[in-house]
Amino acid sequence: MIKCENITKTYQTGETSLTVLKEVSFEIKKGEFVAIIGPSGSGKSTLMHILGALDKPSSGKYFFNNQDISELSDDELAGIRSQKIGFVFQSFNLLPRATVLRNVLVPLIYDNETPKDERRQ
Repeated sequence: MIKCENITKTYQTGETSLTVLKEVSFEIKKGEFVAIIGPSGSGKSTLMHILGALDKPSSGKYFFNNQDISELSDDELAGIRSQKIGFVFQSFNLLPRATVLRNVLVPLIYDNETPKDERRQ
């Protein structure tokens, strides 16, 4: 389950601030499918970065599986990403000097749940 309550994201550069998301609230229940659409510059990528635990909101609350993750540390967010969140990218994010097999196996490097001997197999 995903639930956002009054999510705001503001980027600050010197004295200039740009609010990309302003008090966005919604809920996605287990089994639901959604599409995030909008014109260029409307905040879709920013929202996806927050939902994917790659970025944090400036304010508001983000609940993932009933846990408020909006203020977790980077290490805690990395743990959630590695175990609970999957990403599908529009373009390939492959290591150019690695084989297809090595590229597929890269996530195992960061998998602390699977014993090392199983990962080596």
